[in-house]
Amino acid sequence: MFRLAAKMDARAKLLDAALSVIRHKGYSASTVDELCAAAGVTKGAFFHHFRSKDALGVAAADHWSETTSALFAEAAYHRHDDPLDRVLAYVDFRKSLIAGGVPDFTCLVGTMVQETYETVPEIRDACDRSISGHAATLVADIEAAMAERGMVTTGWTAQSLALHTQAVLQGAFILAKAKGGAEVAKDSVDHLRRYIELLFGRVPAGQPARSSANA
Repeated sequence: MFRLAAKMDARAKLLDAALSVIRHKGYSASTVDELCAAAGVTKGAFFHHFRSKDALGVAAADHWSETTSALFAEAAYHRHDDPLDRVLAYVDFRKSLIAGGVPDFTCLVGTMVQETYETVPEIRDACDRSISGHAATLVADIEAAMAERGMVTTGWTAQSLALHTQAVLQGAFILAKAKGGAEVAKDSVDHLRRYIELLFGRVPAGQPARSSANA
């Protein structure tokens, strides 16, 4: 029993270490030795649980999804009555998470897929499952907001808008890495919020409503 629990604990430690090390250094630059050192386990323990670094990468993407899913499931944005308010509060929640150093708020799967989309399709697919799966959690609220407003759209769907939110967020993280700070990422999220408000016919805060003469 004790030996089995210890093995399971070593796997969990390696996955948690991967979330930190890869977000700080990138996937390619993170070595098995560094991952083992960060996890406090031996190299033998690593290869007992993962046949390769790429196998760890796939498991880390799934672990990231499980960890972040719990965070978002319990977030307060779900408590709004108006579905559009829920969507906008989700965006606000994402902005609130942009804090600390760049590796602390950027996305593990976004980092990994940029490096592996061509070379390691298993990791690419795991990252897609994570990003697309998270986007799918927004679809019901977007559809409800559209239905409440009697919106009939051409050229976009609730699914495509949900994915667009992730495109903006991942792009914001890239800008934060390029510029070395969080503010540019927060600005991008603010633009996303205004875009969604305008898309649904709501005047963003601080922006005057257009008069009929200017309509």
